[in-house]
Amino acid sequence: MGNEVELLEHWRELTPEKQQKVLEFVEQLKSESETTPPESDFVPQTPLAKKLWSIRQRAIAAGLQLLNEEEIEIELAARRGGLRES
Repeated sequence: MGNEVELLEHWRELTPEKQQKVLEFVEQLKSESETTPPESDFVPQTPLAKKLWSIRQRAIAAGLQLLNEEEIEIELAARRGGLRES
């Protein structure tokens, strides 16, 4: 039996409240995969890079959601009074 078929069978057995919880969990997983890069072999070389990498790792471990490039641009625009480059 394929994963999709099995998932749908289990889905149909859930109450609407539990189905909502599943949807929220899937959204959380999707969000994590979009913002959390896979483990890499990256090793910072300079003292500044080591410090920034450490801060980043602590933020991820604390559950903070990292922003993507577009989200950073939106936040910067908001902090600068709403002006945005096109």
